[in-house]
Order: sequence, then C-alpha cells, then structure tokens
Amino acid sequence: SYNAIIVQERPCAKACGMKAITSDENGKATIDYDKCVSCGMCLVNCPFGAISDKSQIYQVIKAIQSGEKVYAAVAPAFVGQFGPKVTPEKLRAAMKELGFADVLEVAIGADLCAKQEAEDFLKEVPEELPFMATSCCPAWSVFPEYANCVSMALTPMTLTARLIKNHTPDAKVVFIGPCAAKKLEAMRRTVRSEVDFVLTFEEMSGIFAAKDLDLENMHEDADGVNDVSTDGRNFAVSGGVAQAVVDVIKKEYPDKEIKIANAEGLEECRKLMMLASKGKYNGYLLEGMACPGGCVAGAGTMQPIKKSQGAVKIYATKANHKVATETEYVKELDKLVD
Repeated sequence: SYNAIIVQERPCAKACGMKAITSDENGKATIDYDKCVSCGMCLVNCPFGAISDKSQIYQVIKAIQSGEKVYAAVAPAFVGQFGPKVTPEKLRAAMKELGFADVLEVAIGADLCAKQEAEDFLKEVPEELPFMATSCCPAWSVFPEYANCVSMALTPMTLTARLIKNHTPDAKVVFIGPCAAKKLEAMRRTVRSEVDFVLTFEEMSGIFAAKDLDLENMHEDADGVNDVSTDGRNFAVSGGVAQAVVDVIKKEYPDKEIKIANAEGLEECRKLMMLASKGKYNGYLLEGMACPGGCVAGAGTMQPIKKSQGAVKIYATKANHKVATETEYVKELDKLVD
C-alpha cells in the first residue's frame, strides 16, 4: 500500500508501440524523435495532459477571415464524432456557417487510393516485391526498414487535396480527421501533399464551440453529396483498406485469390512486418493501422471506438457505389499522380 514493492510504468511509454519514450535515472521522460512516428497514442494515454501536438486552429481561422477559398476535406471517421444527432448534412451546414467554401469527404481520395494500390499490387507482387503494404496510415508506412515494400500510392488525404486544387487552383485545403500523424504527413517534403492545414476532430469541435454553433439543430445542407463508394468510407475501420483494394482487383479479375494479413497498433504492425520480411507473408497484401481499431481510434477522436466503427459502417452502406472503381472521380486519378 506504500508502493514500496511495485513496478511503475508511464502510461505514455506503455502506449507507445515504437518504444520512443524513455526515462532517465531521475525519472524524467524524453521522446526519441528518431523513433517517434507521431501516432498520438502517448497524447491520448497521458493522464496529466503533459503531451500535446501543435495546432493550426489560428491559421485556419485567419485564412477564412482573409477571404481565402478554404475547403474542408473530412476523413471517413467523422461519422458521429460531433454528436449522435449531427448528420453529415448538418455538419456540412455548420462548416459553411464557419466560412468554408465547401466540404468534401476524403472517402473520395480513399477510392482513388484503392484503385492505385490495386494497380501497384497487380504489377509488383510477386514479380518485383515479395509482399506489399498499404500506404494510407502515415504512422505505419514510415517504418524505414520496410520502406521498399510499402505501396507508392498517394494517401486519401493527399489525393483529395490534389483533386480539390485541380478543380480550384487557388483553394486552401484543411484536412479534418482523427489522426495526429497527418500533421507530419502534410509537412513532408518527399511528397507534395497539397494540404495547407490539418485539424483533428477535437480541434474542429473547439472551433464550433467558440462560434457557439448548435450543430444538432442546424438546417441540413444536402447540396454536393459526394460520389463515393462503401469501400472508400470503410477506410476508417481496421480491415477496410485491404478489403477495398481486394474488391477493386476482384472486379477486374474475379477468380484471382488475394491473401490478406492485417495488424492494429504499432507493436502488432512491427511484428507483422518482421514476419513478412522473413518470408511468412510472401504474395500477401498487408494492412497496418497504428491505432487499434483503425482511424476511428485516432488521437483526435471523441467517441468510443466500437460506436465509431458501427456508425461508419452504417453510413458506408448509404454510398452510391460498392466498389471504388465505380465512382466518377476514379477517371481523374491519372491527373493527380505525379
């Protein structure tokens, strides 16, 4: 009862799948940024609020106030994040009330990503690569030792942003999602993301609160319903990315067998990649999600994982199409890929 015999572990260190948080002889914690992949799990699990990420709330508000055409690209995990009675149409109305020029679902980019990853897989496995890992989770795809086996497909965030700027060159794009790692992805120099700002759902909720907007009682804005697929919307849930890629392949090659393996949480992701590098998953499509449960469990989410998974899957069934290649935007993929 006096903690004389006890093994104490920092919650943030325990949650870090990359073992990037350590303590010195005085108990002071440090983050090894060479190992850190910005997944945000330490941020979520710190009971003291001692870890935080950088916010771009101020920059987004200033861009809107200055008269810029600011477009919101909303990640598939958004369903239910702003309240059980806040429909996608009410969220769109609230965003426009804030001054956003328009709101697009990143499920559009997910459909494009599924198409591109399917093409990569068919072309490269097993002729050029023993296996292929999906690219959309930025915390999973940066494992340096396995970089050559990660799909070169652009992420849904990047593809959606490029699509917006292809139609409106002077637009500013704000990605709004569940993920802290997307902030790092948007700043990378290796890929031109076209994303100007990144906000989490939690940060977006703060903006709504600051403007005193009652989202539940907003008049629904049903204009501009996005032409997306069920598979694209399911990218937010673990297993959804790989399934979308498989469905694209099956559409063209119905008799082709595609073997899948997936992992949730960075520790499990590392184990999966390690086994794959030793030949256990030759010919496989590997899906990794840094957050257990998928994007719906990201550091910037605001509702229980199971509830989010259910809400996303229900909303996904309302899409115009089942498979990613059935959407109108797929025809624009070649214009967006460098």
